[in-house]
Amino acid sequence: MPGSTKAMAVVTIGGLVVVTAYTVALGSNGWLWFGWIVLGLITAGMAVSRST
Repeated sequence: MPGSTKAMAVVTIGGLVVVTAYTVALGSNGWLWFGWIVLGLITAGMAVSRST
């Protein structure tokens, strides 16, 4: 896994932690979850494109 893909994976996991903590503390925010899903899809796309 190249460095940029690994960094994106770390950011994605960190984003999940932040969004989950926000949801627990202040309630759910659909836009935050939507943003995290988009980030996750971008990361997955990067990982797939690098592996081929």
